[in-house]
Amino acid sequence: MELGMFLPEISLAVTAIAVILLDLFIDKKPWLTALSLAGIAVAIGFAVSLWGAQPQGIFDRLVAVDNFAVLFKLLFLSIAALVILASVDYVKHITRFHGEYHALLLLATLGMMLTAAATDLISVFIALEMTAVCFYVLAGFLKDERSTEASLKYLLLGGMASAVLIYGMALVFGFTGETRLAEIARILAASGEIGPGLIFGIVLLIAGFGFKIAAVPFQMWVPDVYEGAPTPVTLYLSVGSKVAGFAVIIRVFFSALAEPAALGLDWGQVFSVLAAIGMTLGNVLAIQQDNIKRMLAYSGIAHSGYIMVGLATLGLSAPGDVIGRSGILFYVVAFALADLGAFAAVIAVSNKTGSDFIKGYSGIGRLSPVLALALTLSLVSLTGLPPAAGFIAKFYIFSGAATSGLLWLVIVAVLNSAVSAFYYFRIARAMWLGKPELEGAVPSSPALRAVLGVSALGLLVLCIAPSLLMRVAEAAAGLFAS
Repeated sequence: MELGMFLPEISLAVTAIAVILLDLFIDKKPWLTALSLAGIAVAIGFAVSLWGAQPQGIFDRLVAVDNFAVLFKLLFLSIAALVILASVDYVKHITRFHGEYHALLLLATLGMMLTAAATDLISVFIALEMTAVCFYVLAGFLKDERSTEASLKYLLLGGMASAVLIYGMALVFGFTGETRLAEIARILAASGEIGPGLIFGIVLLIAGFGFKIAAVPFQMWVPDVYEGAPTPVTLYLSVGSKVAGFAVIIRVFFSALAEPAALGLDWGQVFSVLAAIGMTLGNVLAIQQDNIKRMLAYSGIAHSGYIMVGLATLGLSAPGDVIGRSGILFYVVAFALADLGAFAAVIAVSNKTGSDFIKGYSGIGRLSPVLALALTLSLVSLTGLPPAAGFIAKFYIFSGAATSGLLWLVIVAVLNSAVSAFYYFRIARAMWLGKPELEGAVPSSPALRAVLGVSALGLLVLCIAPSLLMRVAEAAAGLFAS
């Protein structure tokens, strides 16, 4: 029975092993892409079958099967499929280890799926480390100087962040005597006590999780790793890793640390300060960048700040605020779609120019108008303007913060959104008004065009009909309302 609830993860693990074995016997590497996508499709089918099932814990309540976990499993699997499609052009530059590349992407996805479902501090840590180890290897996959440097920096800083995280978990365990999130919540609600050891443990948890979501002041690894890693890996890091980090934060803080109310107030205030600093620092540093991957790295730091506005709101709001939680889920999906489209366009242009500098985008709107239009829509969404899903996402987050007494934070967020428009539209202006520096259109495979199309269509649909996603998000967020 429990194995039946775990079929999405099992099918993905089997696919990863099959890809490595198939790589030993075939010369036509596109078959590896086909097998990876087939395995993801099977996992999606199993995950969909679990939607709406009675929430329960499996494997001695280490892993949950509920709508929240299923929603993120479907999101991670969809992102993985799009990343693999976006990698089709890029892996042509990799002469060896095609099987290992696809297997590591699948195993990283498996780790993220477990992260969203983990209901015990032990399983949370194991899932996070499984994901991190895959990304340490993927960041250095090109084995050149920049890629190796990115992998080493990520490994060293990630190791320190993991040590901080597990120390925080140990302090929470020492204060409560439990590692299961539900039991921690029960003990804290019954005792009503908030000791200094618990507060220090929560601070360390925020620091450890902050590294995973690239939140200030734990973002120092992001620019160099994003620049040095293979661009599809940067895409997955930017989208998948960040989404996984917020999934585990929501699970841990709202399952275990929401009561007593004073405790939620404490970490809500911490998130509000980190949100204000993160938005400001990320946007200010993004303005100075000439490399588009570094610019998107700092942009991602700023967006972590925007999402933490939602986390701060929920720390200060009523326990049953389902709309607030579903607003965060909506923002996460909107950000994932926009970043997928932006990085897919970066892959196409980098393959043409061999460079990631913004000046290489000059005049692309005349040479490849469809690609430029898709990238422009992603930038519009990241800015938070209509007609893209980012506008609705920021509306949900900011309105929730305003009604919860965080008007000062909303003002900071709106000002930062205006600042972000400067560097996002600098790229759009170069594409549509600049003089072409390239000769001929930017080539792209059907797979990469499919990623751009899915991203653009998703951004438009979620702006026109946001209720399509909000109903699903409310069903997932309702888990924490009781």
